[in-house]
Amino acid sequence: IKTREIAADPALLAQLRLDPARQLIGAQCSGTLLLAKLGLVGDLPACTDLTTKPWVIEAGVTVLDTPFVAHGNVATAGGCLSSQYLSAWIIARLASVRDAEEAIHYVAPVGEKQAYVAQAMAAVAPFLPVTTPIAA
Repeated sequence: IKTREIAADPALLAQLRLDPARQLIGAQCSGTLLLAKLGLVGDLPACTDLTTKPWVIEAGVTVLDTPFVAHGNVATAGGCLSSQYLSAWIIARLASVRDAEEAIHYVAPVGEKQAYVAQAMAAVAPFLPVTTPIAA
């Protein structure tokens, strides 16, 4: 609710110490606006929810009609249920693809586990480094 106010407050934004050279940074929905205002998206396309989309565009970022995108160590996701993509991406980056698959399988609804795993991994796989380990 207060994301636009936060995004317009340079003193508050200055308190956020984010460094994609040494951190994985993920934003979902209105968090993409904060990353845009912090200059962490740059001129790369990003994802956000439909409510925040006009403000992210106003901040100079092209918004994709996809649930997830990552550029290096910065990822954005759009929509409340896109958190599974951010989670899978972070786990795959910090542990392994297998660990990400197992985590998504664990939380997926019964009877839909394989479909959830397949969908999540299809969304994040294009954004994983070639060197991402398959199994831990």
